[in-house]
Amino acid sequence: MSRIGKMPVSLPKGVETTEVEGTLSVKGPKGSLTMEVHPDMQIVIEDGELRVERPSDQKRHRALHGLTRSLIQNMVTGVIHGFTKTLEIIGVGYRADPKASGITLNLGYSHSIDYLPDNGITLECPNQTTIVVQGIDKQKVGQAAAEIRSFRPPEPYKGKGIRYQGEHVRRKAGKTAGAAV
Repeated sequence: MSRIGKMPVSLPKGVETTEVEGTLSVKGPKGSLTMEVHPDMQIVIEDGELRVERPSDQKRHRALHGLTRSLIQNMVTGVIHGFTKTLEIIGVGYRADPKASGITLNLGYSHSIDYLPDNGITLECPNQTTIVVQGIDKQKVGQAAAEIRSFRPPEPYKGKGIRYQGEHVRRKAGKTAGAAV
């Protein structure tokens, strides 16, 4: 058995789940999410817990078992707490300005970059060098953060660019002037 797949997903108070024809819906205080469940996986909801069962021990069924359980756990966590990714902007003159529907980034290019997030994603700028990406869908939050980071990824010589909070950027030594021949 999959160690992750066999663990039940506990459903706290305030979370409602329904499964109709292979579509699982999870509704909570922050919103609702839906997901298409693979036809081979079976969802069992009882006693405030949700379990995922697989039909056989084939390799693809074992893989789908743990994946399905993890996706459902992320949905439950999202509708209760939500997900957050924080980005830091490092560089002289690099900054983010909040707009009504998104953010404007000045990252050393000859033009500014306007970024509009998907539905369900909110962007906050507590200061000019920090961007907070929030939402209930873990995949959308991660995708939005990755898209923002891709505008100016951190470079290894000076460390300038956009990085995740707490991300370690491996630094390289530059050229050495006047090396002995």
